[in-house]
Amino acid sequence: MTEKILTNKKHGMAMLIFFLLLMAAAIVMVVIGAMRNIIALILPGIVILCFIWIPMMGLKILKPQEALVLTLFGHYYGTLKGEGYYYVNPFCTGVNPAAKTRLSQSGDVKTLGVKATTGDNTTSIEVDTTGKKLSLKIMTLSNNRQKINDCLGNPVEIGIAVTWRIIDTAKAVFNVDNYKEYLSLQCDSALRNIVRLYPYDVAPNVNTTGDGVADEGSLRGSSEIVVRRIKEEIQKRVNEAGLEIVEARITYLAYAPEIAAVMLQRQQASAIIDARKMIVDGAVGMV
Repeated sequence: MTEKILTNKKHGMAMLIFFLLLMAAAIVMVVIGAMRNIIALILPGIVILCFIWIPMMGLKILKPQEALVLTLFGHYYGTLKGEGYYYVNPFCTGVNPAAKTRLSQSGDVKTLGVKATTGDNTTSIEVDTTGKKLSLKIMTLSNNRQKINDCLGNPVEIGIAVTWRIIDTAKAVFNVDNYKEYLSLQCDSALRNIVRLYPYDVAPNVNTTGDGVADEGSLRGSSEIVVRRIKEEIQKRVNEAGLEIVEARITYLAYAPEIAAVMLQRQQASAIIDARKMIVDGAVGMV
């Protein structure tokens, strides 16, 4: 699916003025026809007033960094991008399968709270105000922490924050069922695939790059390299959905609770051994 930008539809204000003048003319026709008992003026005026709302449905307003994907009788009609007042075919309908999807991210769903009171009972209702418009702003996705085994088999809890945006509205709407859920699942999958290649801390005889040579890569010490690989892995998976991954960052990294105490004791023992080794080396050096 190729995105088609509608660039010649930005004349909504002129069409609105035309419709208002047409409504005023219809009212004048009905009034004059009723005063002079002229059916030829009354009927057209009534017909215009009854059906003027149909062409007015083609008026569309977009704010900055918003887009609207339109279909006409099941076929892709085009995409409106950029702020402005547009007029399109009134039978076009907006499409956004992820309009009501809630994820742990910023700028996702705007809701309007409405309270209804009946006697002693008060009910709160959330009304979705986003409609079918797509946000082209940079948004942040922060999924729940995952428990993943590193390359040594140690369970690690890790969380990432991914900043992303839509760059191809047609792919985002038509190539996947729900681009927000698709992105969330691909982030979890890519995170799992990359984390299992690294140890939590530097370990001997571990190859994290795939070149057959042992290196000192680790989740704790090579965070920049890890997040770059995670970003590239996610980007490859979401290209088909028309999304761009701007940045990925590790927000939480720790051993799983069941082994955290043991690993802490191991680190303390390692620190004691290193300290004693340094003391012995210093004493031998002095002698």
